[in-house]
Amino acid sequence: MTSFLTHRAHVHDARLPLRRRHSALRTCITVFAPYGFRATYHHLTLSAAIPRRLEGDPDALVRAVEELHEARVLWLARAEEYAVHRRAEKRAGRRSVPNPRPWWLRRTWESPERVWYQDPLRHPSLRLSEYVRRQNAILDGAEPSGCPACGDEGPRVLNSTGHGWNELCRGCAWTLAPCPCGQRHPYQSEIPLSWNGIWRRAHMNNDGKPNPHWLAG
Repeated sequence: MTSFLTHRAHVHDARLPLRRRHSALRTCITVFAPYGFRATYHHLTLSAAIPRRLEGDPDALVRAVEELHEARVLWLARAEEYAVHRRAEKRAGRRSVPNPRPWWLRRTWESPERVWYQDPLRHPSLRLSEYVRRQNAILDGAEPSGCPACGDEGPRVLNSTGHGWNELCRGCAWTLAPCPCGQRHPYQSEIPLSWNGIWRRAHMNNDGKPNPHWLAG
């Protein structure tokens, strides 16, 4: 996976134009995005304090790609362990994929974090490496308290599916209990979303702090 490391180096390269370094960060997120591309990008704009005008803090791009890199290193190590284990299982004649699948192999439509793909604002606030550690621990049989994704222990939020209800985490909208019908249902954001605005960091000020006056629409 040299593409990630190559583009990570581009993000670090202060000789390159800021727009190109920002584009390199985008490529890194397409390679590894624990919260999905849009939600991971939104998370990094907040955690790395990427300002609306990149010129205000070029080092924010470095902070963002390093947080992503830290989490990816943890994932690569766990994924390699899983690959070794699966090869051994196949040699022993057990070729079916265990259920549930490892967190990085879950299909979007069936995953409990599918809301993040529909509403990129609802991701956990955890640092990406902490999320990966939490998911790896669950894969190894741990049962952490609170929401499996973010650890929130508050009351669940009921979300109408039109003919029933599913239960979501109050903090990150992870699906804690699906609709009794067993079917997937689209999630309707409470506010209209503009991905173009998020990409341009309209939700951030030029000092790298969140814009309190921003509305997603």
